[in-house]
Amino acid sequence: MSGPEQFTGERYLPGVVGEIAYEHCHRYAFARRVVAGKRVLDAACGEGYGAALLAAAAQSVVGVDIEPAVIGQASDKYRARGNLSFATASVTRLPLPDASIDVVVSFETIEHLRAEDQRLMLSEFDRVLARNGILILSSPNRPEYSDARAYANPFHLCELDRDELAQRLEARFAARRWFAQRRYLGSAIWSEAQGEGFEALAGSADEIDAAKPPVALYFVVIAARSADALPLHLPALSLYADADDAEWTRIDRETREVMRLDDLLRARDTQLRESVQYAGELRAMVDHRDAMIADLQRDEAVLRRELHDTLEQARADHAAERDRLVGQIHAQQHVVAYRESVRWWFVLPFLRMRRAWNRIRAA
Repeated sequence: MSGPEQFTGERYLPGVVGEIAYEHCHRYAFARRVVAGKRVLDAACGEGYGAALLAAAAQSVVGVDIEPAVIGQASDKYRARGNLSFATASVTRLPLPDASIDVVVSFETIEHLRAEDQRLMLSEFDRVLARNGILILSSPNRPEYSDARAYANPFHLCELDRDELAQRLEARFAARRWFAQRRYLGSAIWSEAQGEGFEALAGSADEIDAAKPPVALYFVVIAARSADALPLHLPALSLYADADDAEWTRIDRETREVMRLDDLLRARDTQLRESVQYAGELRAMVDHRDAMIADLQRDEAVLRRELHDTLEQARADHAAERDRLVGQIHAQQHVVAYRESVRWWFVLPFLRMRRAWNRIRAA
């Protein structure tokens, strides 16, 4: 169990709204008519709110819990209630005299104990109860609470189904009246005058039929050693709602939040579609750009090849021209060298005479 002011979702604390508030508070409200004017033990009382609710109808109430810090807080909070006291103790070893209690209230306690300790707890309840004492006990219905929901409560050590709970009670509390508890969402119509019985309906706009009782999520058992000790007048149906209608307010608030989130989701989907369309347009632009770049790269490659071929041809032409000019220079140098020789000067007069004779003959 948790310490004071630490809400784990298991131990109920006043001020917490939701399913846990309906379940826990309804049990104490249901028990008030049974404890009226009697000496009461609230076993595993926790913060003490339930013991305080019972004390409004009971002669006296003692709350017992194993957590010292929780008991200290409860004692401080409810010190002004003269018929209400608290003690730190285990439910398997109660600090109370034999036959000193008329009604033991034990809500959502048994599943927190191992099997052997469950029997010890019931033995202690039997010890402290007076001869016609009554036990009011609640317990989660394991097949529905855990198995059907594939849920494992880490605080529960030994959950029971209906038959197992009955077997636990049989040895010391043979007389029992069973009640089933489960949150119910529907519509209630009731007479302002005292009526007899109740009806349960289920259906739709097409068909209405008698409703089957829902499967119990929790059992609430009023048990005694003999049938004569059981209270005679108990309601066939008990309805409970918090005074502030906090659960409906929460549901309404969450409904509005779901609608708001749905609007945001639709807006986001619209933006997403627009973004996808815009992304597609950008993708097309990128593809077009890539195609243009590819064309330019191909053109550049062609130009590079043409430029390379042109340069190579120019280099070849330049080399050929250079070789031709070099040849001419060599020839001129050869002519110059020849004309500077003695042989040239010896042959020169004869060459001039030949040219003159050729001109005369031509004339």
